[in-house]
Amino acid sequence: MNRDEYLKMVEVEDSMWHFRSLHRHVRRELLHALGRGPARMLDAGCGTGGLIRRLISDVPAWEWTGLDSQPLACELASERSGGSFIEGSVESLPFADGTFDAVVFADVLCCVKDDCAAIQEGFRVLRPGGVIIVNVAVYPWLWSYHDEATQTQRRYQADELTAKIRAAGFGEVATQRWNALTLPLIALRRKILPPARNGSDVRPYPVLINQTLKAFMTVEHAWIGLGGRWPFGSSELAVADKPNGHASGACPGVHRNGNHRA
Repeated sequence: MNRDEYLKMVEVEDSMWHFRSLHRHVRRELLHALGRGPARMLDAGCGTGGLIRRLISDVPAWEWTGLDSQPLACELASERSGGSFIEGSVESLPFADGTFDAVVFADVLCCVKDDCAAIQEGFRVLRPGGVIIVNVAVYPWLWSYHDEATQTQRRYQADELTAKIRAAGFGEVATQRWNALTLPLIALRRKILPPARNGSDVRPYPVLINQTLKAFMTVEHAWIGLGGRWPFGSSELAVADKPNGHASGACPGVHRNGNHRA
C-alpha cells in the first residue's frame, strides 16, 4: 500500500468495524489452536500493528513478531504496540525454519505478487503442528476503486485459497466466509454508488454507521459461536495446521487481478 493508506490505517484501525471484526476472528482461531500458553506468533504483513496491539495484552504469554515490507508501517507499529517489528518481505521471511507456533496473514496475500511463495514461507517458518491463519478478500466481480487504492493483486475465487494452502503442504483447511451481512452494502458502495474522492474505504466512519456495522459483525460472530456458517461474504478466513514430516509443495496456477475484474 502507499503511504497515505498506512496513515489512514493507523488512524482508524483501533475503532473501524472491519479491523475489529477481523482481529476477533484471528483471536478466536488462535485461542482454539494454541490456548493461552506460551507461543511464538508472527503477524506477516502486520501493517500498522493493530492486530498485535489488540492481542498482546489479552494473552500476555504470546510472544509477537510483526513483519512488513514498508519502513513506515514498522515505525508506526513499533510506536503503538509492544511486539518486535522487522522490515522484510512475506515472500522471503527472514526467519529460521520452525521458528513460530502461528503465522497470520491478515488481509495481506491479496496484495502480494507471489502469494504462493508467501504461503510456502509461512509453512517453512512454522513448527510441525503450528497453525496458519489467512484472511483474504473474495469475489472477483467485486473489484473496485478500493482494490486499486490498496494495490490489491487479486480477489480470490471459490476454493482458490484452499487449493494454494493445501499445495504448500498443509493439512485440512477450514474456511469461514464473513462480512456476510455487510455484503449488500459493500456491493452497493463499490459497484453502484462509488465515492467521488480517491482512496480506499479505510477511513473514519460516522459514529452511527460504524456502530451499525459493528452490530452486524456482532451478529456474525454470534452465529459462528453457535456453530453456524455463513455461505457468502466478501472476506474468507482460512485455518490450517502444519503436519509432521511434510515438505512444502508446489502452488497451483495463480489468477492475477486482470482476470478478476468485474
